Amino acid sequence: MKKLKSVSAFFPAYNDGGTIPSMVLCAIRTLPKVTDDYEVVVVNDGSTDYTGEMLQELAALYPHVRIITHPQNRGYGAALRSGFSEAGKDWIFYTDGDAQYDPRELTRLVDAVQEDTDIVNGYKIERHDPLHRVIIGRLYHHMMRLVFGFRLRDVDCDFRLIRRSVFDRVRLQSTSGTICLEMVKKLQDEGCRFEEVPVHHHHRAYGKSQFFNFPRLARTAIQLFTLWRDLRLKRL
Repeated sequence: MKKLKSVSAFFPAYNDGGTIPSMVLCAIRTLPKVTDDYEVVVVNDGSTDYTGEMLQELAALYPHVRIITHPQNRGYGAALRSGFSEAGKDWIFYTDGDAQYDPRELTRLVDAVQEDTDIVNGYKIERHDPLHRVIIGRLYHHMMRLVFGFRLRDVDCDFRLIRRSVFDRVRLQSTSGTICLEMVKKLQDEGCRFEEVPVHHHHRAYGKSQFFNFPRLARTAIQLFTLWRDLRLKRL
């Protein structure tokens, strides 16, 4: 098994009380396989369920666990930015706290790391979501590839291992789900070296998606246009 110098694993969590304990425990059991120096950071983005109580218990039991709390919900992008800024190790692994990805597959990402790798991006082997989400997801993926010029197979797969030093060159600004597009586009434009690895995607076992509702989709469309405009103007 390949090992890295150090890894910060972090999970953005919003009303993920039913899944975040298993995610943290899986990470704690997996990280010693890929590094001797690690931490687990959870960004509680203003959860209104019992996520906070679960995280307090985990932090009390496991010294490697650290909790960052947003008193109010700031949005997915803000949660990711907090995680990236708080992570203190050489590599940052992140995935969502809703358990649709398996932290144990971090070993797949680590095995793909080469000397000049900057980011290892997962791509879904098969998407296990309701049909309407699968259709919207595919349309979204192809549209974003066309509009932003992405070369990745799956820019919407939030299962990534990133060299921490890339954030010395790339500054993220999004507070919503568009942060993934912003991050991948900026890293791609900086000439960062990507590797891609197939990972499993699972049915949501707890909670509801914060993205797939029409008001949020409308706001996201506006944010996407703003992001495209800003990135396009930057290149002119």
